[in-house]
Amino acid sequence: MSNARILRQSAILFASDLPASIAYWHDKLGFDKHGIFGEPPQFAIMQRDGTFAMLKQAPEGHAIVPYWKISENLWNAYFWADDVAALFEEMRARGATIDYGLCDQPYDVREFGVRDPDDQDIGFGQVLTKTAV
Repeated sequence: MSNARILRQSAILFASDLPASIAYWHDKLGFDKHGIFGEPPQFAIMQRDGTFAMLKQAPEGHAIVPYWKISENLWNAYFWADDVAALFEEMRARGATIDYGLCDQPYDVREFGVRDPDDQDIGFGQVLTKTAV
């Protein structure tokens, strides 16, 4: 095994209207616009703290199927936070579409979920014990 380390990870999501998704991630979820590519935009990298979300314009006519429609309660992306309650209050105040409110899960994580403009569920969680994920 090498000593190479993985430094970052990114969720990658399709968007039916990329400019609207970029605005949502920026205005409602508080992510910075790290990079927007193409004219009109075809790809965007959104960043908050050390995490990223890559957004790709879906081909015209392509149906985006949120994972929760395939498997109940499954997110399209999930982010870990150090103060998920404060993050929840911030995103709620920004007008994010709340999928489910702050709750403690049986897997020792406090979490909440939002929906993006394409109805994809984005989860945010905080580990409650050292034995959890």
